[in-house]
Amino acid sequence: MNNLKLAVEVVRAHNLMPKDGQGSSSAFVELHFDDQKFRTTVKEKDLNPYWNETFYFNISNPNNLHNLSLEARVYNSEKTTDSKTSLGKVRITGTSFVPYADAVVFNYPLEKGSIFSRARGELGLKVYVTDDPSIKSSIPLREMDSTSYSSLHSIEGEAPSQKGANVISNLLDGGRRGKTRTFHHLPNSNYQQQQHPSSSTSNQPIKYGVDEMAYEAQAPQVVRMYPGSSSQPTDYLLKETSPYLGGGQIVDGRVRRSDRPSSTYDLVEPMQFLFVRVVKARDLPSKDVTGSLDPYVEVKLGNYKGVTKHFEKKQNPEWNTVFTFSKDRVQSSVLEVVVKDKDMVKDAFVGAIRFDLQEIPTRVPPDSPLAPEWYHLEDRNGDKKRGELMVAVWNGTQADEAFPEAWHSDAASPVDSSVTSTYIRSKVYNSPRLWYVRVNIIEAQDLVVAEKNRSLNVHVKAQIGNQVLKTKSVQTQTNALWNEDLMFVASEPFEDFLILLVEDRVGPNKDEILGRVVIPLATVDRRADNRLVPSRWFNLQKSSSDEVEESKKDKFATRVHLRVSLDGGYHVLDESTHYSSDLRPTAKQLWMPPIGILELGILSADSVHPMKTRSGRGTSDTFCVAKYGHKWIRTRTVIDSLNPKYNEQYTWEVFDPATVITIGVFDNGHISENGSNGNRDVKIGKVRIRISTLETGRVYTHSYPLLVLHPSGVKKMGELHLAIRFSCTSMVNMMCLYSRPLLPKMHYVRPLTMMQLDILRHQAVNVVAARLSRAEPPLRKEIIEYMTDADSHLWSMRRSKANFFRLMSVFSGILSVGRWFKEVCMWRNPITSVLVHVLFIMLICFPELILPTVFVYMFLIGLWNYRFRPRYPPHMNTRLSYADSVHPDELDEEFDTFPTRQNTDIVRMRYDRLRSVAGRIQTVIGDIASQGERMQAVLSWRDPRATIIFMAFCILAAIVLYAVPFQLLIVLIGCYVMRHPRFRHKLPPVPLNFFRRLPARTDSML
Repeated sequence: MNNLKLAVEVVRAHNLMPKDGQGSSSAFVELHFDDQKFRTTVKEKDLNPYWNETFYFNISNPNNLHNLSLEARVYNSEKTTDSKTSLGKVRITGTSFVPYADAVVFNYPLEKGSIFSRARGELGLKVYVTDDPSIKSSIPLREMDSTSYSSLHSIEGEAPSQKGANVISNLLDGGRRGKTRTFHHLPNSNYQQQQHPSSSTSNQPIKYGVDEMAYEAQAPQVVRMYPGSSSQPTDYLLKETSPYLGGGQIVDGRVRRSDRPSSTYDLVEPMQFLFVRVVKARDLPSKDVTGSLDPYVEVKLGNYKGVTKHFEKKQNPEWNTVFTFSKDRVQSSVLEVVVKDKDMVKDAFVGAIRFDLQEIPTRVPPDSPLAPEWYHLEDRNGDKKRGELMVAVWNGTQADEAFPEAWHSDAASPVDSSVTSTYIRSKVYNSPRLWYVRVNIIEAQDLVVAEKNRSLNVHVKAQIGNQVLKTKSVQTQTNALWNEDLMFVASEPFEDFLILLVEDRVGPNKDEILGRVVIPLATVDRRADNRLVPSRWFNLQKSSSDEVEESKKDKFATRVHLRVSLDGGYHVLDESTHYSSDLRPTAKQLWMPPIGILELGILSADSVHPMKTRSGRGTSDTFCVAKYGHKWIRTRTVIDSLNPKYNEQYTWEVFDPATVITIGVFDNGHISENGSNGNRDVKIGKVRIRISTLETGRVYTHSYPLLVLHPSGVKKMGELHLAIRFSCTSMVNMMCLYSRPLLPKMHYVRPLTMMQLDILRHQAVNVVAARLSRAEPPLRKEIIEYMTDADSHLWSMRRSKANFFRLMSVFSGILSVGRWFKEVCMWRNPITSVLVHVLFIMLICFPELILPTVFVYMFLIGLWNYRFRPRYPPHMNTRLSYADSVHPDELDEEFDTFPTRQNTDIVRMRYDRLRSVAGRIQTVIGDIASQGERMQAVLSWRDPRATIIFMAFCILAAIVLYAVPFQLLIVLIGCYVMRHPRFRHKLPPVPLNFFRRLPARTDSML
């Protein structure tokens, strides 16, 4: 008898789509497997429902298990209409079924139930195969009252017996046919305690540890929600908050001063910390048999402890290390500073110092640092021992000078300091100053080839670091002329070399080196304008075997004529010009004085999506990176928290308001139990804020949704709480900037092509990434590429559609005016038509009023729109980005690698789709070209009769225009165009008929 069953535990769902019109949903799950269907109970008004219900399906044919699939469909129950709407679905193939011993709860991302539906969130399921005969299958849904949701019966999960586990395992392994599919999940930390097959209660309250914060306890108070776009989901909108910062409460962008003294860090919330500086020790006792000591210090406060490095065989060590403990998480009244001896088996206790937290002084900057003092070590009983330790302990805030370099308690797990502090500290980076290197390869003389009867096919290969460019090939006998410019990117200090190789193409894909030139970049001339740099002749160096002989003869040498310069008049683009953070030229002598100061306070992140699993629950180790100009900043990493608080403030000088600051949130890849990410920092989301959209002196405190596009669609990864203020130091200089070119002068005097700019931007990103990745803590290449949008130039069907609709929205105003004028001409509203006629005749009679009327009208429109001006910076718009209705295959194409990794059929389908789109574009371009060719054909005698008619019309028009007053003629033409429909014909007008009959060159195309 077949006892094999498929067990499905429906545990929970997270972040479901609201469907009831009140920001919530009443969710239930339908399970479909092998022509069987079960349904869970309905969880009323809950976007994060918890069921913990188990169902068992009969497996009719175990040998066909790998061909079956399980579908879990999540619906919203609508009691008023007795209907249901889809919230998403999960499909699990039979190759993923495992025995009970290998089963765990996975959070599967919800997919769309249909093409026109929307989905978000995750569904937590535990699926396994069992053959326990004591377990009976659940009651099928078709035998029950399907409308009575509350009476649905679910069986609590019981651990099935392990009898026959090997048989199940062999069956499942055989069905997979050598292919294993793994579902990676990111469980929610809210349900970390519910990982067992049985549960005593389904509504057990969630308990947070001391290093976690509940969402509702730490959420900022939302005082206003701006609509932005009416089509955007409410969860994706920007929220304005009124936090209490160092300068007081922020209300409507203004600081309401408090009674407390204001801090230098007035854009962040003051955070109280306990600082412990361990300086050095002296006269420590020996502990080993050999009489030596390997000392280190352990600073312990409650469940947190920090450890210094240890010294080998040193009784007077010096550490000079600072530890900070957040006072919000302090669970002890005593601070212990313990000196220990490092040992292979067990570390030995040397001595300790204990401090009462009530007796610790408070330091407020700009007070001088607290002087450390010597303290005698004590044993466990409090008796004095040999040895002294120099320590300083004080209370302070994040404004303390010791804060950036300190070890932080909120950047480490309780009773665990194994994470290297280098990767969790906050840092400020300066990206290298980039220069364009222009290599003008003019000519080469006296080229020598081994075969005298063969002509040379010569080209020059230039290389700086990993950048390689080639000139065109030239057929010659002895001398070659190119006169080509090759552009490279180099950074200060100039440690690289420019290497030029003169090569001869002797066969297919086979080049022979005729000689080389090596030029240190530090010796190259620099220029800030378009002046000519003197050219130089360089002798080609032969191969190493011939170099000695050539140096001895020194009579004849092949040489190359070059002009090399470092162009500092350009701005080296490492970002897109649409959201560049700096537009200054490289040469400092061309810099203008700053026009203002930009201050950024990174307050906190809320409801961050779990990026990794630790101790059976989802968590994240997040840090923020901000880039503006040459300055990059990185906050400290807050470990094991989905609601981290940073409260760090940074400042930049602003040189141009038409720039953008970018703030990104990342998960630290160095902090992982298994290192599954390969030490890659995973992106969570980013925010871009344009400086020109900020009012001067206003403090913007908003919670920005972190929206990221995934292969499954757009997803909210959390919210980032920021405070930003732009202060102008010179209003006159800032206003004058609006009349100056956006880019430096050299971009217009000697412009670079779009292809050159794309290549140079890619090289600039690589140079910056290589430099910042060598810092500590490093800013990895994936961070640099994400912050600078290095892949924004790649093809995307979604972006193409979004840009098309943007173009249509730009022309929508012109189209609206055209529709309004058509209604005037059709006399839909006779009063409006009469008024337009009167205004038209007045303007023709008094033409000097036309331009003043237009400008006054635009002034009044601007004055009227001032009431509706945006009061918040613009943010990511899913509808504008066409991310909320994009086809899944288009997303899969956008996330595909280059070159593609897809199979031939998918590539062929996408190629055919691209051909169809390009065909429509080709037709539109052809139609526009045809209209232009018809205009050229009027006087080109391609159609002799049409040309004669047009020439006759020109003579007649000249006579009429000479005889009739111009104003009267314009009035007659206007009245004719706006004539009443009674005097109109449905046929096209005569001029349009004449124009359409003119010949185009389409008949000459193949």
